Amino acid sequence: MWILACAASVSVTLLCGLVWWLTVPDVADDPSRIATQRPADGPERSAAALPGQPTPDPAPRRQTSPNATGRLLAGVDPSSSQPRPLANAATMVTASGLGRSAPGNVPDVRDIYESSHPVHGHNAVDDDVFRQLIALNIKPAKLCSDEVFLRRLYVDVLGTLPTVQEAKSFLDNHQENKRQALVDELLQRPEFADYWAMKWCDVLRVKAEFPINLWPGAAQAYHRWIHSAIKTNLPYDRFARELLTASGSNFRTPQVNFYRALQSKEPEAISHVVALTFLGERSEGWPETRRAGVAQFFSKVGYKPTGEWKEEIVFFDRRRNGADPNQAVDAVYPSGVSVRIPPDQDPRQVFADWLTDRRNPWFARAVTNRIWYWLLGRGIVEPPDDVRQDNPPANLPLLNTLARELVASDYDIKHVYRLILNSSAYQLSCIAESDDDRAAEHFAYYPTQRLDAEVLIDAICQITGTTETYMSIIPEPFTFLPDGHRAIVLPDGSITSSFLEMFGRPARDTGLLSERNNRLTASQALHLLNSNHIRNKIERGPGIQSLVQQGRDSWDTAERIYLAILSRRPTENELNTAAALCDDPRGARELAWVLINSDEFLFRH
Repeated sequence: MWILACAASVSVTLLCGLVWWLTVPDVADDPSRIATQRPADGPERSAAALPGQPTPDPAPRRQTSPNATGRLLAGVDPSSSQPRPLANAATMVTASGLGRSAPGNVPDVRDIYESSHPVHGHNAVDDDVFRQLIALNIKPAKLCSDEVFLRRLYVDVLGTLPTVQEAKSFLDNHQENKRQALVDELLQRPEFADYWAMKWCDVLRVKAEFPINLWPGAAQAYHRWIHSAIKTNLPYDRFARELLTASGSNFRTPQVNFYRALQSKEPEAISHVVALTFLGERSEGWPETRRAGVAQFFSKVGYKPTGEWKEEIVFFDRRRNGADPNQAVDAVYPSGVSVRIPPDQDPRQVFADWLTDRRNPWFARAVTNRIWYWLLGRGIVEPPDDVRQDNPPANLPLLNTLARELVASDYDIKHVYRLILNSSAYQLSCIAESDDDRAAEHFAYYPTQRLDAEVLIDAICQITGTTETYMSIIPEPFTFLPDGHRAIVLPDGSITSSFLEMFGRPARDTGLLSERNNRLTASQALHLLNSNHIRNKIERGPGIQSLVQQGRDSWDTAERIYLAILSRRPTENELNTAAALCDDPRGARELAWVLINSDEFLFRH
């Protein structure tokens, strides 16, 4: 049976390719398809090289992170010890060449991804990272180029690509402090709150339907509160305290939805979510006495309905489950210290006091480790939501530095972002200089990762000038959104699309970071290459046509398309080939299709 299943899968794949081949317009007078197809768990094969031409020279050997995909911009195939060709737009466009250019002219990728400036330490983050690299004799990567930094910063901070004009403005700026100025600018942009509210909604399980069952009105209210907290830069200790101690209506006091976004409302289930969210710990690994003791802090969380549809009140219930309202509560902090709580005091308040105490190192470490993971693709403790004694941090001084900085700034989260983003450690190239297997673990280079599903579809819509339709499978109030909504601002995990589901958007069922799957699969690659969904956006959307109309000539049009999609100008060889494609709108659309299917577009790098 498995042989028949494999044969059927191969047949479907071949049929998809045949349909694409028969329906796509030719590129000028060359019938070759300009693309590179790379199954996630197989070797790359190019559909761009002309018959009889040699394959491009392999890129320099580079290390991969342990959780990297098999389809990388900067990395070797994890299943092979041999370097493989780099699949970027330079390879794809120049290799096709329209019969005019040989693949041997493909520029060294280092010219695109690396800066000629030396690596210097800028702050305490660099001191800790580079001190450890020196001790381990691991050579760090070079600084990334301005073009790479521009795109990296927009994607990592805003979940958004820079526009053509924004890219030109930064690349044409020759001031020495332009990177620092861009960091400050982007941290004030409204998209910052949009994108990071999405990240925190993943952690806090903001989802209307099964198995969380917040219901749409409450999910919307909860998302608005999270978005407002990030927009106003609410200090992180207050953010946590408001979630932990809130009482009231799920519609009118949105913070109480923290106690409703659960698969179980039993005290031990609540304590598990609290530990995961604010300490990065999984309580199932704790001793039984500690689990039971921490659960006592949440043994008085009560729930009651009202006459309004789907409204629920969360409150301090001294009589929950028939308990004696005059009996003190004996609880145990996650640190193992016992405490007796008077019967008239809400145990949640006592826990919040302990958690946000400035002397508590675990609280600040957990959130700064999470931020480091979000920005650099790997936690100092990896994974960031599995902190335990036998999973030590890769760089304890770095983790302590970030925690101290957060506390010293009165829990100003943006201060931590600014510290990391301005460091040379964050601005390293994705091309590793060391063959040491520990290079990724100790942040010797920037790891490549496929774009988040929401960021990817928003980028494609921005480039093509199109929109997406998002909906919930259960048609209820607050689940119908007008066209034009960006994916990163969707308020509810139940409101989705087939693209988001295919590309690994998290289900928001557990709050675990592993729910998000950014591994590129064969079905995703085929969708980008062959689907009417993507093809219609490129061919019928006004975005590419607008770039063609704005271009003074084919050379300027090619440059605009590169800036819109890759946030950089083409190299000389790329421009020669791309300009020939941009002699007419059809060729410009083909160029856009090529670049959208390149690793350079699909991956953070």
